[in-house]
Amino acid sequence: MLPRWSAGDGTRVGSPGVEPSIDPDRFVVHRASPRGFAQAFVREGVGGVPLVCVHGWPETKRIFWKVVEPLAAAGFEVIVPDLRGFGDSELGPDGFHDVASHALDLYALVHDVLGHERVVLLGGDLGGPVIQDLALRYPDWVDRMVLFNSPLPYLKDAMAGIRDTRPAREASDYFLRQGLDPDGLAEELATPDMRRRYIATFYTSRFWAHPGAFATLAEVDFHTEPFADAAKLRASFGGYESSFSEAARSGPTLLGPNAHTPTLVLFGPSDHVIYPAFDRMAATVFARHTGPFLLRDCGHFVPWEAPHALVSGTVAYCGDLLR
Repeated sequence: MLPRWSAGDGTRVGSPGVEPSIDPDRFVVHRASPRGFAQAFVREGVGGVPLVCVHGWPETKRIFWKVVEPLAAAGFEVIVPDLRGFGDSELGPDGFHDVASHALDLYALVHDVLGHERVVLLGGDLGGPVIQDLALRYPDWVDRMVLFNSPLPYLKDAMAGIRDTRPAREASDYFLRQGLDPDGLAEELATPDMRRRYIATFYTSRFWAHPGAFATLAEVDFHTEPFADAAKLRASFGGYESSFSEAARSGPTLLGPNAHTPTLVLFGPSDHVIYPAFDRMAATVFARHTGPFLLRDCGHFVPWEAPHALVSGTVAYCGDLLR
């Protein structure tokens, strides 16, 4: 039997004979409902420094499966939620699935339910704007951030001398379709297999990841399986829809320059969807930044593609807190 990490209460979990990194039962999944829906989350290393890991799109909490154990072993209490409408979490009861909703959900879960008065936030892609919002919305709650391959506010004057501040246009078709015609796209993806095949392109042929990062079909299947559900796939388009439609926003998203939160900036440059100049752009957004550090042979999915770099960087950055 392959070894497994422990559940939050010390019991052992996992599926015999399944590679741990693609075992959906590797960690105990907890649920809480502070905002009117059941939000699923993994919680390991209880009693350590609270570290909230926030996934992006098209991801779920599973994108962090390679880093949960080593981060907990380093002294963090690792909290990895599924955002509303993703993975094992229920849909938002108010119909909103935008950044502001996700941010308020996480504060309610981690502060109100789990009782943490100070946290470290880690995230990329959609999780990037979520943690940036939280750091501006609750500045006294967020000790520091670890940010990678994420949307950023565009600061026209500060970024005037930076080239490549927009993603390649040929990579934006998905963004436009999911944002402007989410219902039409969801209707076209009529079967679980069609939905999973659509999501699989983001891990493979769209070159978001460094070539070979998802080396087996089993790895791709592990990440696409949660998107087979029609209602959840449609809900996951909410972040894109809210970029174009005010009606899809539950409230304003706080996304702008941050002068106070210490932020470690990491960048997987083999990424064909995020800004080629993400590292330089992020350095203008976060006045108290460390880095940016470029991760060799790594693309969009940093926790999966460069788990050791993410873990070692986070542990070093938070060494004073861990002591």
